[in-house]
This record gives sequence, C-alpha cells and structure tokens, in this order.
Amino acid sequence: MKSSDVSLLLKNTKAVTLAPASVEQCDIRVRDGEIVDLGKQLKSRRDDELVDLQDKIVMPGFACSHTHLYSVLSRGMPPPRSAPRNFLEILRRIWWRLDEALDEESIYYSALVGAIESAKFGTTTMIDHHSSPNAIRGSLDLVKRALRQIGLRAILCYETTDRGGRRRRDLGLEENERFLTENANNRYFRGTIGAHASLTLSDDSLACLGELAGLYDCGVHMHVAEDRADVLDSSKKHGIDVIERLSKFGVLRRKSIFAHGVHLTRRQLKRVEDAGAWMIHNPRSNMHNAVGYAPLSWCGEHSALGTDGFAADMLEESKFGYFRNAESSYPAEFSRLPVMVQNGQRLASEFFGPPFGTLRKGSPADLVVLDYVPPTPLTSRNLHSHFLFGMNSAMVQHVIVNGNWIVWNKQLVGIDEEAIMQKSRRVAKDIWRRMHGR
Repeated sequence: MKSSDVSLLLKNTKAVTLAPASVEQCDIRVRDGEIVDLGKQLKSRRDDELVDLQDKIVMPGFACSHTHLYSVLSRGMPPPRSAPRNFLEILRRIWWRLDEALDEESIYYSALVGAIESAKFGTTTMIDHHSSPNAIRGSLDLVKRALRQIGLRAILCYETTDRGGRRRRDLGLEENERFLTENANNRYFRGTIGAHASLTLSDDSLACLGELAGLYDCGVHMHVAEDRADVLDSSKKHGIDVIERLSKFGVLRRKSIFAHGVHLTRRQLKRVEDAGAWMIHNPRSNMHNAVGYAPLSWCGEHSALGTDGFAADMLEESKFGYFRNAESSYPAEFSRLPVMVQNGQRLASEFFGPPFGTLRKGSPADLVVLDYVPPTPLTSRNLHSHFLFGMNSAMVQHVIVNGNWIVWNKQLVGIDEEAIMQKSRRVAKDIWRRMHGR
C-alpha cells in the first residue's frame, strides 16, 4: 500500500472520538488531506482508493503534547559514575550531559527513531522541546527533516536557557524565531518559543522570551514546577512564586505550553487555565524521576498528555496516568485521562488552525486504525473504559497523516526501518562516548 494524494474511501469503520465520547458505524471519505464525507454506505467513485476496514476502529491520530526527541538514543546508555540523589543531579549528571553530546547526525537520528516509534503507536503530531547546546543553529531543521521523512506533523521549539551563557542563549532565541517564521504557513510544521525552566532563566531572558511570544502570538513551551527546586528558586531568588514570575514577563499567556506543574497550587493552576495556557501532564516521567504527582483534579480544560522523552505511546501514557491518579491525593474523574489525550489534538489546532481530534467534514485526515475486537458492547457511554482497559498500541494497524498512509499493516510505508536502526545504534555509541569519555 503506497501513500497517495488520491481520494480514500474507508468502508465499514467504527468511528471513535474521545471527547465528546462517540462511537459510530460509518464510511469515511478523504480527499486533499481532509475528511470530506462521512455516512453509511457511501458509494465508491472512480478515483477512490477503497479500503474495507471490516469494523475496525478509526480514531483521530494522537498528539504527544510534550516530549524530547533528542533523548531517544539514551536507552541502554552507561549510568553516571555516581548515582543522582535528586532531580537537579539527574539533570546535571544525565540530561545536560546528553544534550551537550549531540551533534547534527545524532540530532537527526534521535528524531528519526522517535518518529518511527511515534507513527507505529498512532501518534501523528509531536510537540517537541529540543536542546543541543553545541549544535543550536539549524537544529530544528534536522528534527523537521526526520519527522517529515516519516510523515508526521509537529510543533517544534528550541530550549532557551542561561546555563550555557549569553551567546548560547541568544542562539537559542534566534533558532526559535527563525524556525517559527519560516514555518508559519507549513501544513506539517509550526514553531513556538522554547525555554528550559524558570530556575535556569534570568529576568532578562524571561523578558526576551515574553517579547518574542507576544510578537508572534505563540506562547512559550517550557517546564514549570516539575520539581520543588523550580518553585523554591523563584521564591528565594526573586521573591515571587513561579507563576507570578512568568506572568510578570509575559510568558504566562495564551498558547503557552507548561510541562508538569507537579508543585503548583490550585490557585496557580487556575491562573494558568484563565490565561489560556496549557498544562501538560507527564505521568511516566514524573514517576521515573520521583518528583511527585501533578494534581489533575485542579487542572482545567487546557490540560493534555505528554511523555517528556519517553516513547510517544499515548495509549500507554494514559494508562499510567489513570492508575497513578487513582492512588493520588487529587483523584480526577474517570474520563480525565482519555479527554486529556484528545485535548492534545485541540492544542495542535491552536497552532495549525483546522479542527484536529475530530471526525467530521473539514477535519484533517490524520487517522489511526486499531484492530480492537471488544469482548463486551462498545458504546459512547463506556468508550473510556474500553480505551483505558482494552485498547493498546499493539493494536495499531494503519496510520494516515494528511490523507496519506504512513503505516500500513503495522509497517512504515517507504521506510527501511532496519537500516535506520542499524545506523542509530552506531550513532548512540558515539553519543555515549562523548558523554562519558569511554
């Protein structure tokens, strides 16, 4: 099955959306990258590529609302010589050494491997937060090239920070602005302004970020209150809470993307929601780093799900999020995690324009087909239960982005995956050697 721009007629689908929960038997016609018709027993036309999906589930493609593709080749790498004792030591001894070790080749292959996995998980839009302090200029183009090769959409940014000095900070700001302006009308890619976290940004740097975000109406994508250290740094050094500090410099704004929020109060989370900024929950990462658990019941409608560098398996991430939330001090309603998955598509819509995450005329034709055979009745009323306890990413059969097949029968279309993985293993060894000098 080759990708094409011809009309697709998907027959006998079980069309599913998570919010509002909906299950409908119908046919779907796709043309020019969008859904143009839905209905029962649609008639085939001469230029249709007809595919009988035999009652398989069709959903809007998933969005990963916060990740770090540059960390994909960290799996299996040697541990630091001394084990980190807290979150700041994890950053200093592992992740900041990793991003310092990235060159152009490793940036590209990290993104390429991450894109391959994402596509096979049914994740069609990536909201990536990149860092490569020794290869800043043009780095977002390398990530873009890798994702475009696989066929994904993405919202990209570079992590602006003061930890490498003013020159690197300015290069990061320039990379964000360059990519954002060059891709303002790209059908597959958009840019935003990236930053690390309040604790590694001076007042001057935050002011620069806020100015750019205001100029381009794009918000700032950054980590907020992932660890208590971020909260304490703001109060001790600057005399104000971390959200007030971001607000002071124009960073708390519509379309800003704040990852984590583990240590924010109910009042602070309400300020984020009221500003139209997004709070992104990353349960596997928070558990892995033992930083605490975000109070989901305090999050508003602008909350979505990310992976923070873990593979962009949104079905798995939602399960981790649900089970961890069930034993937290702030249990949210049963539907919260499935809704957060679909909220990521709403977030993508704010940048791209069309209504991602929907199955109706005019919706982008970014679709995932799951071979899930429900052992009990599947209805709109119990869909979220099937999503959390029945469906998994191993059931992803086909994936469509912009009307083109990028995965068919679990295989990437037109991609030599084995050759890429052989190369990525060599690239990973080079990264590890530069990190550890061994």
